[in-house]
Amino acid sequence: MTGFINVNKEQGVSSAREVARIKFLAKTPCGHMGTLDPMASGVLPVAIGNAARLFDYFLSKEKTYVAVFKFGVDYDTLDVTGNLLLGGGRIPERTEIESVLSEFVGEIGQIPPNYSAKSVNGRRGYQLARAGVDFELPPKTVKIKSVKLLDRLSEDEYSFEIECGGGTYIRSIARDLGKRLGTCAAMSSLVRTQSGPFTIENSVRTETLTCENLDGYIIKTQDVLSFNSIYPSEAEAKKLLNGLSVRCDKPDGTYKFFDGKGAFYGLAEVKSSILKVKTKLC
Repeated sequence: MTGFINVNKEQGVSSAREVARIKFLAKTPCGHMGTLDPMASGVLPVAIGNAARLFDYFLSKEKTYVAVFKFGVDYDTLDVTGNLLLGGGRIPERTEIESVLSEFVGEIGQIPPNYSAKSVNGRRGYQLARAGVDFELPPKTVKIKSVKLLDRLSEDEYSFEIECGGGTYIRSIARDLGKRLGTCAAMSSLVRTQSGPFTIENSVRTETLTCENLDGYIIKTQDVLSFNSIYPSEAEAKKLLNGLSVRCDKPDGTYKFFDGKGAFYGLAEVKSSILKVKTKLC
């Protein structure tokens, strides 16, 4: 059993719990394609079996979020689940926010939250933060495609749609946006609406899944890969599946590889007119 379940993660539960539920039903090792904090909800692609080998591929894919930022407050975790450090700060107007959003688009340097899984001398940032250790993580370059202000939800909360590359911390955007506006801000809600080819419209809650219906929700691995396909002859496929390479007139690149009988096998790579099997995904 291989492929993906497009999970709609509930708020308040861990990504690991959702993966464990799928693993229990599939009776096969599973893994998620990019974690969501417990306070966040939305799209959490879970890979079953060999599909988990695509972790790095999906980690780099663009993601879309709908986030709510609460202005005038500061929390140690950069979201409202943490300890309040400051309250009663200034609340910016919509026009102020819109005037600076372009500064948060493109390749930007972003300092991850201290309460994160980033490693510092062999220890996780959140472990050091909980222990009261004073430290600051180095900035990293992230790619943000767009930041759109959606609605003013209350006196101090605004909602945003954010399209970004993997590794972006939405909590850090809230912090930095508040600072840019001469105040402070923290994230109060987060929903991931898309992760690569997976969208929230086609997602499923894990509590609706059973051993009997799981197969009907599995998305085939080949259906979520954007590579072109390659179909060698049976003789060529036999060589390739035995670790050999064959000549190929396809352009250099990665391809979805189908065996000589038309069944999907995994990924293959063409380099300098030489074709070789790269990763088994079936």
